[in-house]
Amino acid sequence: MIDDVLIINNQRDGSVEMSQLRDKVAIVTGASKGIGAGIAKGLATAGAAVVVNYASSREDADAVVDEIVNSGGRAIAVQGDVSRAADVRRLFDETKKAFGALHVLVNNAGVYQFSPLEFVTEDEFHREFNTNVLGVILTTQEALKHFGPDGGSVINIGSVATLNPTPMSVVYTATKGAVDMITRVLARELGSRKIRVNSINPGGVDTEGLHRMGMMRSDLEKQMIAVTPLGRFGQPDDIAPIAVFLASADSGWMTGETVAASGGFR
Repeated sequence: MIDDVLIINNQRDGSVEMSQLRDKVAIVTGASKGIGAGIAKGLATAGAAVVVNYASSREDADAVVDEIVNSGGRAIAVQGDVSRAADVRRLFDETKKAFGALHVLVNNAGVYQFSPLEFVTEDEFHREFNTNVLGVILTTQEALKHFGPDGGSVINIGSVATLNPTPMSVVYTATKGAVDMITRVLARELGSRKIRVNSINPGGVDTEGLHRMGMMRSDLEKQMIAVTPLGRFGQPDDIAPIAVFLASADSGWMTGETVAASGGFR
């Protein structure tokens, strides 16, 4: 069928644009930087119109949108805290207003703080679970109202930490374990509606957040790289093509899967 054909167009700058997602609309939460920004740009390059969600970094979100638009794509930035139902409804309403439809939801928004067990607080527990877990539930719940009769693709961003836990990450790793289970449960629950739910679980990825934490060029980074078969930390551009695949018809027979994107780190 023609819908299954991969169309390749030569752009004016000589690069190749893949159009697996032409005429599709995607929301990427937490897309102002890091993995989310990389995925937003990857989906746009594949032809999707992209809603770049952000919680507080308006300037960074606008920069992602500008890069997409300047490359010939379509994108808007929409502020919203995914742990707040009212913000989530507004995010989806703005998406419908701008692009008229929704086909892909990428649940990337996440927060973390690594600290010894003795220093874990109730506030930090709720902060991480509210964004990393409740946020995934609220956005997917709202997406059900906007996906059309052909269904849609939900892509959660988990973590390889659920396979190889890191000390001092008890709350964060617990939230990502919950995301793994949400993925499996909702794949079964929503399959009859033609909605696929999969998860990408990255390993160490070079992002602004890890630089801010002081993890890059630390002993922990060296230890992780030493046991990573591909011998390096990942980049957001390593994750984006996997998201494009899971968003596209190429992965139409996949749901409930957790894809470790970690360079072999386990």
